[in-house]
Amino acid sequence: MDKVRAAVIGLGSWGESHLEAYRSLPQVELVAICDNRPDRLRAMGEKCGTADRYESYEELLRRDDIDLVSVVTYEKEHLAPTLQALQTGKHVLVEKPISTRLDEARAMLEAAREAGRQVLPGHLLRFDPRYAEIYRSLREGQLGAPVSMYFKRSRQRSLFETYKRTHTVYELSIHDLDLAVWFASSRVISVRAQGRFLTGAAAPEVLWATLQFENGTLAILHSNWMTPDEAGIAIADQVEVIGTGGIAHFETAGSGLQVWSGQGRRTTEFNIHHELNGQTYGALRDQLSFVADCIRGGGQGFDYLSFADAVHGVEIADAIVHACSSGQEIRL
Repeated sequence: MDKVRAAVIGLGSWGESHLEAYRSLPQVELVAICDNRPDRLRAMGEKCGTADRYESYEELLRRDDIDLVSVVTYEKEHLAPTLQALQTGKHVLVEKPISTRLDEARAMLEAAREAGRQVLPGHLLRFDPRYAEIYRSLREGQLGAPVSMYFKRSRQRSLFETYKRTHTVYELSIHDLDLAVWFASSRVISVRAQGRFLTGAAAPEVLWATLQFENGTLAILHSNWMTPDEAGIAIADQVEVIGTGGIAHFETAGSGLQVWSGQGRRTTEFNIHHELNGQTYGALRDQLSFVADCIRGGGQGFDYLSFADAVHGVEIADAIVHACSSGQEIRL
């Protein structure tokens, strides 16, 4: 295969990031984009130039010349395009959360098996060098066996108005659930969780969860939408992994570039997705490049992005929702 022919379904801000990342990859040709909003489709079509435009994903997926599809719609709209893409012979990358329903996540995995194609979760932090280095340190024995893990994920208050449509565990904690499963190399057997519901929304502004794994590892996850916008810190994350032989730790809030101006302080996130001089950088681009190379190589390496782990992540998330509402420990 010379180039992987890719399409993007869903052109919100993150779908636009997929578009930008694909266009920067020399081994990928972006051939089609889709959004049901004509104005947005037109704007993104003008931005990416040669890609064909579709308001209907059903029409796009009838094409037989597409190798890879990014599904970047709302999380509750992931299932139908994913199933159709697989059934029409395409590989699919489904953005996180792959679903908010365990039955849908399992249906995607089963459809991929039946179609003989790959369905991959958009858990791009596996391509962030900081998290990937922790994983390598665990696998190579530098940290010993994992004992406990702590993950914090804090976002600006204003974002809650948009993302309160879905429980916080699916919008913020889902990345950390994947990292915890990845680092522990084990399955969760029990969950406890508590949340603070400050404005009456169905999703908590603050969420704490404790996970116990089959191999004895403990993990604590803390997610919140409480960072003041005025602080100018878009991403305030932290991770600490304690092993029998060492500790790995980093946090993002105080590191990297800061711009101080009359409008206040602004931090720029370079590790996830950043565009400069017509090129893109970061974990999203590295993830899509990795997937394209796996397709070109005949399927080698896909296990690094485990959809089975992602399904288990939805199972854990569902347990956290129930533990948060009931105050009880949930056994998986």
